Amino acid sequence: MKEKYTPLFEPFTFRSGITLKNRIVMAPLTNYSSNDDGTVSDAELRYYSRRATGVGMVITACIYVTENGKGFPGEFSGASDEMIPSMRRLASTIKEKGAQAVLQIFHAGRMAPPELVPGGEIVSASEVADDNAPIPRALTDEEVQEIIRAYGETTRRAIEAGFDGVEIHGANFYLVQQFFSGHTNRRTDRWGGSLEKRLAFPLAVVDEVKRVVAKHADRPFLVGYRFSPEEPYEKGITMDDTFVLVDALADKELDYLHVSLQDFWSKPRRGGDSTRTRIEQIRERIGDRTAVIGVGSLYTADDVLAARQTGVPLIALGRGIIIEPEWVEKVMDGKEDEIATTVGPNDQEKLEIPDPLWERIMTVEGWFPVKKETPVK
Repeated sequence: MKEKYTPLFEPFTFRSGITLKNRIVMAPLTNYSSNDDGTVSDAELRYYSRRATGVGMVITACIYVTENGKGFPGEFSGASDEMIPSMRRLASTIKEKGAQAVLQIFHAGRMAPPELVPGGEIVSASEVADDNAPIPRALTDEEVQEIIRAYGETTRRAIEAGFDGVEIHGANFYLVQQFFSGHTNRRTDRWGGSLEKRLAFPLAVVDEVKRVVAKHADRPFLVGYRFSPEEPYEKGITMDDTFVLVDALADKELDYLHVSLQDFWSKPRRGGDSTRTRIEQIRERIGDRTAVIGVGSLYTADDVLAARQTGVPLIALGRGIIIEPEWVEKVMDGKEDEIATTVGPNDQEKLEIPDPLWERIMTVEGWFPVKKETPVK
């Protein structure tokens, strides 16, 4: 390995005591490939096994905490104890390859497709629909509390299944973010109104997850939180709102905050300093209170090194680790010039990517860097 890449391979220990062997994390990315009953498929296990060998930590695709929180076809379930054996298969597959296994827990809220949830009923903080989507029903106070408890129950299942931690999915327009956003949360009760009241649900989820970890974990078990720093809506989240959020989260003694970005180097649209990157300002705001994970269109070793040199301690690879499962090994072996940064129509079998994910990679324009070549039939 070239000496300049040494900062990518230093161990890192979280507040909880969990230690990573290096600074590279597999980012959570939905793969649409679970079985119809919500259990993890064999294809998913092969996909994760292939990518868990080199990285320090794998954050799985999101798992839904209640039946009405399912956000995608082929998403795995954490909504009942019947799912613990399935969850255990996933945790074991990742851990036996040497990576720490973190389960991302989530509820889709208004982003749930009606055909995937009981009775086709979509719920959210308020009756505000996504573009061209059904109007969701506003959750009652009792239902809000039930969902908070469900995050805790799925955390308990993750502990029993052998995971090393959970990541609360508070990003990408899903339910936790829907409660924090002034665009989707128009409530006037204790769960909405002022910015501080819109924080109530995200912080209640954090508190419940931490309570369950303290009660049930007999070993170090980490808790992280992923968030999106801005929304495009007029009343949506701004960088200034996010500074309030990260202050509150950092004070909760979480193991890390994971900034969900399409581009690591992106700058704010509204709020904050428009001349400096979002992640720079977020890390500055958090200080030493907790660790930060950065992500966003990083593919080459030099891409990741440049991101690491900003002072962000952990760098997540999403599309990059799907395209190049041996990313870590190639850098360690001095073969960083051989890292693939595009994917072609003939690469599925070689990369062990499940059919549903592969179909989307090939058909969703602009999502992955796809090289043009004639498919081999």
